[in-house]
Amino acid sequence: MFITSSTINRLYPLINDQLRCSFVKHLSQLTEKQAELMRKKLPQKRPINGVNHIILVASGKGGVGKSTTAVNLATALKCVAPNKDVGLLDADVFGPSIPLMMNLHETPLINNDNLMVPLINYGVKCMSMGNLITDQSAAIWRGLMVMGAIDKLIRGVSWNHTDYLIVDTPPGTGDTHLSLAQNLPISGVLIVTTGQKAALGVTRRGITMFKKLNIPILGIVQNMSTMKCSKCSHENFIFGDSVQELAIQEKIDTLFSIPLDPNITNGCDSGQPIVITHPESSQVKIYKSLAEYLINSLGNVTNK
Repeated sequence: MFITSSTINRLYPLINDQLRCSFVKHLSQLTEKQAELMRKKLPQKRPINGVNHIILVASGKGGVGKSTTAVNLATALKCVAPNKDVGLLDADVFGPSIPLMMNLHETPLINNDNLMVPLINYGVKCMSMGNLITDQSAAIWRGLMVMGAIDKLIRGVSWNHTDYLIVDTPPGTGDTHLSLAQNLPISGVLIVTTGQKAALGVTRRGITMFKKLNIPILGIVQNMSTMKCSKCSHENFIFGDSVQELAIQEKIDTLFSIPLDPNITNGCDSGQPIVITHPESSQVKIYKSLAEYLINSLGNVTNK
């Protein structure tokens, strides 16, 4: 039973000094027990050894280009800050796509500390469940097994000397997100969505979840915002300005808009991100601006 302050105020004048001392002592013990119970309910956050900043890329809704954004953001970070170490963690156990998009299909090696060594391409350290199972395998697991797999990808990997770890999260607002938020010191989350009404409703729920978990929302990426005509170069807005309205309502200042472009999709399908293949394109300039924004927002503070 929890005792509220209003209950105490009603009882306090009715008891004498001797009982009052006993009552206060008992209340103090009860309060300590309550605090202990609350501490037991919430896991203690522990940083990943050697990682300065953990940035979640989340959407709530699937199919909005979250993995594409995570891949191009990670490679853009390495381009604009070549002296920084960048990592990319695929936390989508059921639908890993980072091996395809980063052209990494090998099985990671194990070092002398019995930790998996991240695979590297384009200067980015990567780890995914897709590197631990075959392409034809399906992870048909329940919640505890999923949490165990994610913990292995986090704690069982040598992420040493990683300045920025980009975490590509699965769709939804489920166990994976809660586990990451409650167990790791997250520097912030980047929300990815399209302007489609079906996507925005789920995205809003995702924003609400991260706010309740006290995780800073670094900004919103409006993916597939426009499509340019290949003949006249006219830009058509596919979904209108609904994402802008969402950002205003949720008091999120920063919004990046990325167009629907064949070079972006083809690059990820071929394992050659557009940041690498078309470094001077207007699309890549947006990804690089996003990377620079994150660097400036996070500063030089180590998240521990």
